Amino acid sequence: MVAAARAFVSVSEQNSFTVGAAAIGVPQPVVSRRVAALEQNLGQALIDRHGRRVRLTTFGKELLRPARNLVRAADALNYQARRALNQTVTLLVPDLGTSRHVAELAAAARHAGANIEVRVARPAYRADQGTTTPATIALVAVPPDAAAWSVPLGLAAAGDLPPTVFVESLRPRRGSSDVVRVWLDPEDDVPHVRDKLSRLRDQLALSPTQLAIAESLAEATAHVLGGDDLLLCSPAQAARLGLRWRPIAELQLTRGYAPAGADDAPLTPPLQAMLHERIDEYLNGQPT
Repeated sequence: MVAAARAFVSVSEQNSFTVGAAAIGVPQPVVSRRVAALEQNLGQALIDRHGRRVRLTTFGKELLRPARNLVRAADALNYQARRALNQTVTLLVPDLGTSRHVAELAAAARHAGANIEVRVARPAYRADQGTTTPATIALVAVPPDAAAWSVPLGLAAAGDLPPTVFVESLRPRRGSSDVVRVWLDPEDDVPHVRDKLSRLRDQLALSPTQLAIAESLAEATAHVLGGDDLLLCSPAQAARLGLRWRPIAELQLTRGYAPAGADDAPLTPPLQAMLHERIDEYLNGQPT
């Protein structure tokens, strides 16, 4: 049924039995037989064969979309089957600013013999997939005391900063309309980071609008590059984004990550140890 549906879809899309057969790499007589067998199985003609050009019957037009869906579902099943046979592990990581470092992490894992696909994903997606999807390891946000990897946080800017940033210094001067905001990307929209910074903001009598949560790291970085705003991030992340990083004077903030799904991943202990080290390099790479 799938082969016949694929032949029907290809012929329909190419408006030709000859071109449709070539598109899927099957001899034209075989394609013709498969379409005819599909029509016999379904009980009605799908294609009007009068003339050179292929024209779908009304029945064929109705069945074209379901046939496409069947072909796509079969292709997806084959893809998942190949991944399972090859024991591919999907590693979901946070967005730290550049695709190069994601590629380096994937290359290092493959060089060590681990069949790993590394993908950047948002925090909520990582949390869901790490607990529900087989052969998936997801770096999920956890408090520092429960973390396998810890990442120090501070403030970064496009321009110069003092050696240590006092959040109190961000309080707007009386009568001034200039407001410096601290931007959090989605990675830091978690209680052990966001709430601590919110309490500090309130204790220092800063404006509520001076702590802002962006929809993405790109959005947060754009605000920082375009003015005097600051980005909450790690030293390595600041370096990758071309920003200057400094610690916060009033409190210490840390991102924590744990590997959800790691126990079920088909990795040997040596590969797990290698991956742990490479992930630490990805999260805490040396700033330049």
